[in-house]
Amino acid sequence: MLPKDRQMLLEHRVKEAFSQSMQLMASFMEEQTEQVVAAARMLATVLREGNKLLLFGNGGSAADAQHLAAEFVNRFQIERPPLAAIALTTDSSILTAVGNDYDFREVFVKQVQALGQKGDVAWGISTSGDSPNVVQALTVARAQGLKTLAVTGREGGKMAPLADIALIVRSRQTPRIQEVQLAIGHILCDLVDFLLFPERFQ
Repeated sequence: MLPKDRQMLLEHRVKEAFSQSMQLMASFMEEQTEQVVAAARMLATVLREGNKLLLFGNGGSAADAQHLAAEFVNRFQIERPPLAAIALTTDSSILTAVGNDYDFREVFVKQVQALGQKGDVAWGISTSGDSPNVVQALTVARAQGLKTLAVTGREGGKMAPLADIALIVRSRQTPRIQEVQLAIGHILCDLVDFLLFPERFQ
């Protein structure tokens, strides 16, 4: 059993972490609700028109890309047809071949070049906003006529100017940024479903 002072210290850290996360979510909501709605409208329009979402990021952001692609392809909270989304973080053969033969900065670029079509969305996720492979993929996506969505932290980094819509979680604490970014992703899934299948929310 932990000494009482150590137990209190641990409980304080728990409360502090939750408080920081909730405060950051609240400030993001106050500042960027309109941008989230705009992003959802863009995603819904792209999917309605028969195009697809390409999601990518590194580390925890790679996990978010895969998580959110699964929500679109499988289901989120309502029963509806699968929606076209691909995480560019999941094919180990492509990632290692490109990283080995060319450069890790190109692991998403080559997939955008191969799979992206005009009217698709390239959705980059990064806590710093400066991940070189994400920045390069968004640059190429714009050149190919894809729409671009950046979900970033800090001040938006190099990604923000490359995005048609940038959702910026203004913090320098990576865990807190990631917590809000996942909430943003879930909200976008919900709004897209609501926009595409309003009758199923009756």
